[in-house]
Amino acid sequence: MKNSLSLLFIILLSFNTIAQTAVEKDNSIKGQFTEVVDGSNNYQEFKVIKKVKLAVLRQNVADSLNKLEQTILATQKTIDAQQTQITKLEQSLATTNTDLSTSREKEDGISFFGILVAKTTYNTIMWSIIAGLLIALGFFIFKFKNSNAITREANNKLAETESEFEQHRSKKLEEIQQIRRKLQDEINKNRKTT
Repeated sequence: MKNSLSLLFIILLSFNTIAQTAVEKDNSIKGQFTEVVDGSNNYQEFKVIKKVKLAVLRQNVADSLNKLEQTILATQKTIDAQQTQITKLEQSLATTNTDLSTSREKEDGISFFGILVAKTTYNTIMWSIIAGLLIALGFFIFKFKNSNAITREANNKLAETESEFEQHRSKKLEEIQQIRRKLQDEINKNRKTT
């Protein structure tokens, strides 16, 4: 049993060492260059790199560059889409602001003879018109009463004049009748005498 425990312990330790080695391995391009250079042989001042390791490094660099280019293209597409969205939103905001200012003008104003006028100006105009009409009404009432009084006075004078005229006419008719009687009496006297 001790042997099996020892064996199990050794196996676990070796897995741990393998895991740590795998964790310590740097898969970045810089780490791969370092690994290729450090793992290559020296010949005088030169490093001798195996073609297989160089080909793997080249392929990894190309793959990394392709992934970066794809990421850059995807990011550029996202930026372009967001820029288009921002432009549309700015246009929508400008339209909304224009509509809002138009609505505020309409809310703060009243259409008067087809012209948009501020409410205070409209109120001033309307009250001026009402005041002018009231003044004109007062003037016409005054003129009507004055004319009515003059007309009544003229009617009264006309009635008095007609009454005086009737009295004068009746007197004159009586005088004429008396003169005619006298004339007739004179004519009758003249006829008898002749």
